[in-house]
Amino acid sequence: MRFFAQTAANINDITASEIRDLGGEKIKLVPGGVQFQGDIELGYRVCLYSRTASRLLVELESATPGRAPIVITNKDTLYDAAYAIAWDEHFSSDMTFAVTVTANKTKWLTNTQFGALRVKDAIVDYMRQKYQERPDVDTKHPHVTFHAHVTGKQAFFYLDFSGQGLHRRGYRKHTSEAMLKEHLAASLLHRAGYKTFHDELPPILDPFCGMGTIPIEAALIATNTAPGLIASERFGFTTWLGHVPTIWERLIEEAKAKIQPCESKITGWDINDQYVEYAKEHAQRAGVENCIEFDIKDFTKLTKTYPKGLMVTDPPYGVRMGSAKEVTLLFHQMGKVFQNNFPGWKISLLCGEPDLLDEIKLRPSSANTIFNGAIRCLFVRYDIFDEDKRIELEQKAEEKKLARLSAPLGDRAEMCKNRIKKNKRVMKSYLSKNEVTSYRIYDADIPEFSAAVDIYENRWAHIQEYAPPKTIETAKAEDNFRQLIDAVQRATGIDYDNIFTKQRKKQSGTDQYDKMNTKGQTYIMREHGLKFLVNFTDYIDTGIFLDHRPAREMIKDMAKDCRFLNLFAYTGTATVHAAAGGALSTITVDSSATYLKWAEENMELNGFTTMNHIYEKDDCIHWLKANREKFDLIFLDPPTFSNSKSRKDTFDIQKDHRGLIMLVMRHLTPNGTLIFSNNFRRFYLDPRLKEQYSIEEITDRSIPQDFKRNTKIHRCWLFKPKRVVAKVQPKAKPVRKIKLKKPIE
Repeated sequence: MRFFAQTAANINDITASEIRDLGGEKIKLVPGGVQFQGDIELGYRVCLYSRTASRLLVELESATPGRAPIVITNKDTLYDAAYAIAWDEHFSSDMTFAVTVTANKTKWLTNTQFGALRVKDAIVDYMRQKYQERPDVDTKHPHVTFHAHVTGKQAFFYLDFSGQGLHRRGYRKHTSEAMLKEHLAASLLHRAGYKTFHDELPPILDPFCGMGTIPIEAALIATNTAPGLIASERFGFTTWLGHVPTIWERLIEEAKAKIQPCESKITGWDINDQYVEYAKEHAQRAGVENCIEFDIKDFTKLTKTYPKGLMVTDPPYGVRMGSAKEVTLLFHQMGKVFQNNFPGWKISLLCGEPDLLDEIKLRPSSANTIFNGAIRCLFVRYDIFDEDKRIELEQKAEEKKLARLSAPLGDRAEMCKNRIKKNKRVMKSYLSKNEVTSYRIYDADIPEFSAAVDIYENRWAHIQEYAPPKTIETAKAEDNFRQLIDAVQRATGIDYDNIFTKQRKKQSGTDQYDKMNTKGQTYIMREHGLKFLVNFTDYIDTGIFLDHRPAREMIKDMAKDCRFLNLFAYTGTATVHAAAGGALSTITVDSSATYLKWAEENMELNGFTTMNHIYEKDDCIHWLKANREKFDLIFLDPPTFSNSKSRKDTFDIQKDHRGLIMLVMRHLTPNGTLIFSNNFRRFYLDPRLKEQYSIEEITDRSIPQDFKRNTKIHRCWLFKPKRVVAKVQPKAKPVRKIKLKKPIE
């Protein structure tokens, strides 16, 4: 049997580990979950024991095994593919059913409800043809639920094996908007190091426990209680025709026999007395009420020091509850409480507003991106040292810092440091006047130190080393780069931990800038009153091109009441500016699902979440050919070279730009404007374009002052349709009539 376990984003590795321990085979991590194979007993075990999966599906087989899959191109072929499934193996005509559909990489299926209707029709027709009676649909309480996933030209059909979500353990009677789901709470505990009953579990505390989800999940782990035991009758397979009750009942008895006494101290606090009462009730329903000590307590007013332990918590962070002022003050106080009252503790907390973490004023030891529903959160971990250890570490860090700063720089490195300081001094007025906090401060000004240095929010430095010439030995180049880092630190005062480095190399052949690391740490920078997520470690570029700052401001100024199109959109920074400028609608197109997701997060970060903002994962050229919409403002910033998987051939900006621009101009309204930019240093505009369109080069004013040292950083033009002026024929002079006194003879 082929299974698919759904998970929340970025926790499928934990679920895969669980499935491996349960005996799963051919395990594969995929977006949204884990694919694996096993028998029906394995499916039962996953439903019973998995703490982190949210749902379990089992793939359905065709009624005619061995038949080639039907190519899905429209509603009729989707119906045909559904009709080919052996539905009578899973339910009978006197049972009720429901259908859900998801779609990916398919243009024709834009309404999944319509897709569900076609699959439903196929199921009904199949059963009517075979048994002369049709089953009924029940969307609320069906006997079985089926799911179809259409991707590209394929469709996969599944039985919802688990029924309702696996995260619904059955112990929560009361809910609130800000409640953490059970499987996510278990995932946080796992990430924090609180894993299995086999380990020696430390005392654990959740000081913002709400209705008790984290402490209860900790208690289930500590007692080795299978989460599926709490309400074992809730699973979808219990009404499935393939269900084998004897196996399931045996597994239930095995799971009950594995429950152990709780030997871990588990504590939950909350300032809300009603929530604490609900938490106690939930713990009782889960059967772990004797394992947890709940108490009403104000975390910010603690007076004593607590023995070492593990804190895992989901404090309010203002996205779903709490005013911004109250939450900011809470996080500011939390940092002091951590240091004063919890020396020696390991503290892990979930936060949906990364800026708030700055208020804690502690450096996290690690961070992971986790989605709490639709909210993108950081799960950060702090090691709180006791006073002696903290002083010792601070002294060592200070000694190390002083030793490094006191070491003399080479003559050329000293020149580099002075050049950076001079650049910042020269730009000081410009940066202050324009409220610029992220800028380029150095760009290979001194040949030996060939790199670009960008400052973000005056807090982080990002150094991109250009590939050194072949004439420079590798060891010498590495030494130069180390000295450059020292020069940047001394010139800017930015801490070494906040200086990020990477090497940029020239693309050639089939090379493409790929993902470098997988730290997942993002930071927030500001520009023109807007916020953007940047990542200094995982990719060659950070998520925003600083040299396009004026172009983005121009888009913001021009976007009022416009329909805006962003092509090769990258992380959607131009789209955010267009939305902020009052665009009626935006369409953001990129072939990368990662960058499109990033773009959507940038929009959400700035509050642009309405339906008039659309994101299209597609090759831009293909998208332009397949669509006919018209736009008032278009931003086109294609790569110099691309061999995207979504395109059969490669793209070269110099060879292909004329055809691309002509294709884009077909989508421009008569009074619209195309902003075209690229960063190919030897680029020249095809002169034939000037015969077709009205063109104005704006490169000089599109390059900000901090990039003026490198005038070839990019080139930029405005394109408009040429106005056709009709030739007006001169009016004929009126014939002068002569009045005669008498007729001519």
